[in-house]
Amino acid sequence: MLTTGFIVFLGVALIMVKLPRRLMLRALKHDLLIDVLVSVAVLLIHFGTFSGVMAATVAGLLTSLFTSGMKKLFGYIEGNNYYIGRIHLNVE
Repeated sequence: MLTTGFIVFLGVALIMVKLPRRLMLRALKHDLLIDVLVSVAVLLIHFGTFSGVMAATVAGLLTSLFTSGMKKLFGYIEGNNYYIGRIHLNVE
């Protein structure tokens, strides 16, 4: 169940990393929405067994940690403003 949760999280993390920088930073503005959507989608897919629900919980928790960490590390874009995190990305 931990492995399944980690694999689901890894898929979400790879999608976020492969996005263009500007789109990733715009998505990070909505980090809570991403966390909820991933958690609910994975719970719906894996609902029915204890191990499935635990895998979904692990995936949701790891996704939440990842999006919060990315937002603090790289910042986010809201409208036309780039709120810089600890690392400045060149988005021009």
